[in-house]
Parts: sequence; structure tokens; C-alpha cells
Amino acid sequence: MLRRLHPNQPTSFAFSPENQKWAEAQLTKYPEGRQASAIIPLLWRAQEQEGWLSRPAIEFVADMLGMAHIRALEVATFYFMFQLQPVGSAAHIQVCGTLSCMLCGAEDLVSICKEKISPTPHTLSEDGKLSWEEVECLGACANAPMAQIGKDYYEDLSGSRFEELLEQFRGGNAPVPGPQNGRFSVEPSAGLTSLSDVNDGGPTANKSVSLAKKFNDTVKRIDGTDDTITIHWGKQ
Repeated sequence: MLRRLHPNQPTSFAFSPENQKWAEAQLTKYPEGRQASAIIPLLWRAQEQEGWLSRPAIEFVADMLGMAHIRALEVATFYFMFQLQPVGSAAHIQVCGTLSCMLCGAEDLVSICKEKISPTPHTLSEDGKLSWEEVECLGACANAPMAQIGKDYYEDLSGSRFEELLEQFRGGNAPVPGPQNGRFSVEPSAGLTSLSDVNDGGPTANKSVSLAKKFNDTVKRIDGTDDTITIHWGKQ
């Protein structure tokens, strides 16, 4: 699939001061002359800061790593995890459309995205708050159908629950991720048939959901202010 840069580009890009420190710390992981190895984490940080990767952001990272711009552009356009167009200011929705999810109702989720967000993927909703795309397998087949929204997985989705989630994100809220039908994790949807006492008195949410609730960064833009930079490798 041919991936092109968005026709409307900002005039410039710069990391926030904290993200700049974070990026410089990443370079110390690599031997002198091998800083280009940090291309993916630095591009990802730029995307986390802005929501998407603009041409100025890609070229900024390339300059920081001493790379030709075209080499950084090759990386950014190759990996589908990099968004090359603006995304919703509130959330970007990635609906899994591979076999298990498609059999379990992903087509309904895509139809809802077309109705509630935009008729076409990678296009902002009229209010600019949401965007969506269909993606390949996200590896949560036992909880199909599902969608990745920001950093987290929303699983076991029904059409009605998915519509509720979209409205919550549009309203500036980040609903609790994980199974949306009451399941703890990937146990049978009808309930456990063995080891039914394993979780008696245990946590009410699985580890992934617990961490999402703890950090509360499902759709948060990362400016570096929440990071504690600790360099514990190589030269200090």
C-alpha cells in the first residue's frame, strides 16, 4: 500500500524541552556513530507528542540523528504504526478487521465509524475530535471484536457499547479499557468451568487494565513532563 505524506503540513516541529532531554538520553544507548538506530523510538515520541508524524517532525528527527531526510522518510512511510495525517484531537480509533474480529462483528464497528466519525478512514470527524482506520490483527482474537484506542485495547465490543465509547471519547473522557462485557480477561464468556476459585478475593481488573487506570494515559499526548529520565545503560 502506497503511503504518502499529508498535503497540509505545519511549518516546523520541535520536541518539548522534556521530550528533547528524553530523546538525547536514548542516543546514549548506542555506540558512537550508530545513533541512527534510535530512529523508531524518536519518531514514535514525536508522534506521541503531536498525535501524528508531520514532515517537519520526520526531518527534525533525521537531523538529530545525522541521517539523510530520505532515510527517515523511508522508515516513517514503511511502518503503519506511524500516522502520516492528522488524527482526532480526542482519540484515534483502530478497528481490528482480521478474521476473528470480522467473524464476531468488526464490520458493524466499521459501519459505526463511518456513520459517527467519517465515511472514509484517516479523515477527521466534522468536530475534529475523532478519526479512525481499519487495521490488521492486533492479537486479541479471544476478545473479538476489539479496537485499539490510543494505547489501550477495548475488547468484547458490541455495536451499542462501541457507540457509547465513541461519545465518551468525544466528550473528553477515557473509558476504562479491557473487556467491555464483564469478562476479567479471556475466560469463557459464559463463565469459568474450572479453577473457578482462583480469583476469589483477587483484583477486579486484569493487569493491563489496572496499569491503564494507574497511568491514565490512554489517549494522552506525551510532553515528557511525566517521565523520570533514568539512564542505566552504557555511558552516563
